[in-house]
Amino acid sequence: MELFNVYPLFDVNIVKGRGCKVWDDKGQEYLDLYGGHAVISIGHCHPHYVEMLTAQLGKLPFYSNSVINNLQRELAQRLGSISGYDDYQLFLINSGAEANENCLKLASFYNGRKRILAVAKSFHGRTSLAVEATDNPKIIAPVNDNNHVTFLPMNDLEAWEQELAKGDVCACILECIQGVGGINMATPEFAQGLQAACKQYGAVLICDEIQCGYGRSGRFFAHQWLGIRPDLISVAKGIGNGFPMAGVLISPRFRPVYGQLGTTFGGNHLACAAALAVLDVFEEEHLVENARETGEYLIARLRELQLTQPHILEVRGRGLMIGIVLDVPQKDVRAKLIYNEHCFTGSASTNMLRVLPPLCLTKTEADDFINRLNNVLSDL
Repeated sequence: MELFNVYPLFDVNIVKGRGCKVWDDKGQEYLDLYGGHAVISIGHCHPHYVEMLTAQLGKLPFYSNSVINNLQRELAQRLGSISGYDDYQLFLINSGAEANENCLKLASFYNGRKRILAVAKSFHGRTSLAVEATDNPKIIAPVNDNNHVTFLPMNDLEAWEQELAKGDVCACILECIQGVGGINMATPEFAQGLQAACKQYGAVLICDEIQCGYGRSGRFFAHQWLGIRPDLISVAKGIGNGFPMAGVLISPRFRPVYGQLGTTFGGNHLACAAALAVLDVFEEEHLVENARETGEYLIARLRELQLTQPHILEVRGRGLMIGIVLDVPQKDVRAKLIYNEHCFTGSASTNMLRVLPPLCLTKTEADDFINRLNNVLSDL
């Protein structure tokens, strides 16, 4: 039997990691500016993280959600406190797609409506409702295409208000900084206007913080830069630093109804140990603040490089979520960065490098990346 590969693979077998570095099976070291697709938040193999998971593995990795799990309660309290959402409830699941799927279901249960508004170029996952709200027809199977979703331009408030005024919109779902869509950023005026319109017309406002959240933007959630407070917030990726985990933060106006939502593996003991370790390191090492400061430094260095490097057309982003627009195909640059300069980055569209490092990235490592990128672009 062979693997059913769903991605084209780079010919590198990564076997070890530490901080912002990973190593392949031949002992070659790589600088990781990709973070396993924005998943690694506190760094690879952080000692406290390893210790917490090892200890929990020796006690109880899993038991059913039909009994009390005090680790879940502790996580909810800690996450509420550090994020500023201590009056919300937390529903724990396993992946970002699940988180958005459950956000959309909760919204529909709440107001009984079916229609969703989403941003053009959005990506919200590959499960049934989440993929409908993803602006990529290539990954929407015929069984998923139920015409529930209308896609509208980012920051065109008038277009959103016109749709909301029809009175049939269940929910508006928004990435405040788009990831796959190309590091496009919502403005405060748009976000605040959308929140007001949702309230006026009875729609639910959902912020997808799966990639842009959990400290990556330099605030705990990216929407906190915009002065809004959504009804539902989806989180995943960085919450478990590589252990599969996700959650939905739920406004106090939603009340649980037994049977509407459920999960077998969500919030299991081992996952909660991972998430608690992440919050420990966030607080002890001030990683949200580091994402803001080091991100500002890296963006400034990239814009300096842009002045002398004609292949860079634009640099945009916030914190440690950065897009580098090129005048050449990103796949060629990524390949040279990996094979020649031993550095991982992500991508968005055909000509954008996406930089999503662990939040422990140092300014020295940022400078190292600038040098490696300059080497590649100078050889084109």
